[in-house]
Amino acid sequence: MTENNIDGITGFFDIDPRLVELAESAQEELTESFKRIDRIAEYNTFKVLKAFTKNKVGENALHGTTGYGYNDLGRELLDRVYADSLGAKDALVRHSFVNGTHALSTALFGVLRPGDRLVMCTGSPYDTLEGVIGLRKQGGIRSGSLIDFGVEYGCVGLKSDGMPDHERIFESVKGAKVAYIQRSRGYSTRPSYTIDDIKRLVSVIREANPSAVIMVDNCYGEFVDRLEPCDVGADLEIGSLIKNPGGGIASTGGYIAGREELVSLCADRLTCVGMGKEVGASLNQNREMFLGFFIAPQTVASALKTSELACMMLNKLGFRSLPMAGLPRADIISSIEFGSVGPLTSFIRGVQKGAPIDSYVTPEAWDMPGYESKVIMAAGAFTSGASIEFSADAPIREPYAAWLQGGITYPSGKAGVLIAIQNMLDEGTLTL
Repeated sequence: MTENNIDGITGFFDIDPRLVELAESAQEELTESFKRIDRIAEYNTFKVLKAFTKNKVGENALHGTTGYGYNDLGRELLDRVYADSLGAKDALVRHSFVNGTHALSTALFGVLRPGDRLVMCTGSPYDTLEGVIGLRKQGGIRSGSLIDFGVEYGCVGLKSDGMPDHERIFESVKGAKVAYIQRSRGYSTRPSYTIDDIKRLVSVIREANPSAVIMVDNCYGEFVDRLEPCDVGADLEIGSLIKNPGGGIASTGGYIAGREELVSLCADRLTCVGMGKEVGASLNQNREMFLGFFIAPQTVASALKTSELACMMLNKLGFRSLPMAGLPRADIISSIEFGSVGPLTSFIRGVQKGAPIDSYVTPEAWDMPGYESKVIMAAGAFTSGASIEFSADAPIREPYAAWLQGGITYPSGKAGVLIAIQNMLDEGTLTL
C-alpha cells in the first residue's frame, strides 16, 4: 500500500494508520469475493434492464396520479417490471406499504382464512411478525392477529447448525395452507438461507403438500444471487423498498410478487375487495421506485462489499461474524458478535459517526416498537430506517451481536467501517 492511500483516508478522518493498513490488506484478500459479487450484479443489471425494455417503460410512466389512481400506467408497469425481474407472474409494488412487516402481514391476511394453518418452516419468526401472528399480546390482549381470527399456527425448530429440519418440515406442512420461509436470520445467529437452501425447502414442502402456498420473506435477499425465490418454485415473495430493491432511492414502500391469483388476494387486502390493484394513487413516487429498482443490483453489490470488508477486518481483530468473511452470502446482513455490551455499543456509535446524515448523534438503546429487547440502532440515512444504507442495530441481549447492513456506495461504506472500528479504539473497547 502506498503512503498516498493512507493520506487519502486519514487526510479527512482521524483514523489510526494501522486500521487503514488492515483495511487495505483485507480488501486485497477479498479480491475474488468482490469479483463474484460484481459478476452477479452485472447479471442482475442486465435482467432488470431487460424488464424495463420489454415492458416499454416510458417517461410518462415516471409521473404519478392523484385521487383514486385509476389508469395509473406507471403503477401498472412497475408491477410488471418487478414481476419479470423477480421470476414472478405478477407483483404488487406500492409506496403505501409502510415497511416490510406491513407487506408480509398483508400477504398473510390476504391468503389465510379462519381455520387455515400457517407453518413457520425456518424457526421462530422475526420479532415484528410476532404481533401479526398473535404470539405476543398487544396492550394486554390479542387484537386482530391471525390467531385472533382463527388461524392455526405451527413452527418447526431448526437443527443444531441453524439449518432447516427437512424431516420435521415434511410432516408439519401436511394440511397447512401456508408454509412460510424467512430467508434472513433476523435477530438470531442462524445462517441466512441461500437460493439453493430455499429451492431444497420448496422441494420438501411440495412433496409433502402440493397445494401449500409457499411464502418467502425475501427481505435483504433481493439481487444477492442470480435467482429469486419465485425462480425456484416459491408462490409468493415479499420485501421492503427501503431495503435492497429500492436501491437507496425509494423513500418508502414494499412489494409482494408471485402467482397472479395470490397477488390479487393480497391486493384486495391492501385496498378492498373488488378494487384490488385498480386503485391507489402513486402520487410522486413512481420515478423514485423505478430508478431505485434499476440501480438496485449495483447498490446491493456495494452493500455486500461493505459487509465483507467489515467482517474481514473484525475477524482479524478477533471477533466472530456470520457469515465469516469471503464466504458466499444469502443476504446483505452480517451479524458480528462482540461478546459484551461495551464493544457492541462502541461499534454501533461508530457506525453512526460514519454515516452521512446525523453523524453527530449518539445512539442509545430504547424500547423500540415491535421488539422484545431494548435495541440500539445506528441509522444515519437519507431515508429514515433504510437498511440498504450503511447502518447497524442490535438488541441488548446475548450474544451482544450487531447486525450490520447497507452501504449504497462501497467507498462510503469502507469509510464507515473504518470510522466504526476507530470509535472502538477511541472508547477503549478495542486494542491493537
